[in-house]
Amino acid sequence: MVKKTLKQRIVEASVELFQQDGYHNVTVDRIVEYIGASKGGFYHNFKSKDELLYEIHDVFISYVIQQSQDAYDKYGTPITRLCAMLQTLTQVFDMYQAHITIFYEESRSLSEEYSEIIHKKRDHYRDILQKVIAEGQETKVFRTELPCTIVTMAIVGMINWTYKWFKQSGPLTMEQITDVFTDMVLRAIVTEQAMDEAKQFMIKG
Repeated sequence: MVKKTLKQRIVEASVELFQQDGYHNVTVDRIVEYIGASKGGFYHNFKSKDELLYEIHDVFISYVIQQSQDAYDKYGTPITRLCAMLQTLTQVFDMYQAHITIFYEESRSLSEEYSEIIHKKRDHYRDILQKVIAEGQETKVFRTELPCTIVTMAIVGMINWTYKWFKQSGPLTMEQITDVFTDMVLRAIVTEQAMDEAKQFMIKG
């Protein structure tokens, strides 16, 4: 088993404590006491609690960006790329649900410096997704009468809200929920001529 770094332990402990008591109610002293570390160890890894909150976001957005780019590079059609990217985006809400919840609830606490970095990373992810939608429209795989930007934002918005209601103990797994999202998106944007390819990713009725 790989031993976790102090930085990883700080992030994991902070996620737990912030989720339990809120960002503003948890001090650096409490974080280091919780994991048996020193304040020196904390400030060696993070210059402030603000930077720690940024790191909590960066963990999952960097994962999504990398996995989405990998999906784009691995697959050769707009439909297969889109389905792989939908899977990546939903998976992150399962893997990093606590991180994402904390970020959405506490993001207003971030400084302008970190907010700007985060906005650029989120824009980067949307750009990858929008590129897939645009390429699908250019090749008549996706409906051209739907504005590319709105389609992209609708997909991101639908999945982003998952953090509010998804429960790992719920009746559906994230894989099953992903199947539903994929089916809904494909039925909405795929053209008739590309429907045969899309059907392999749709829920069988």
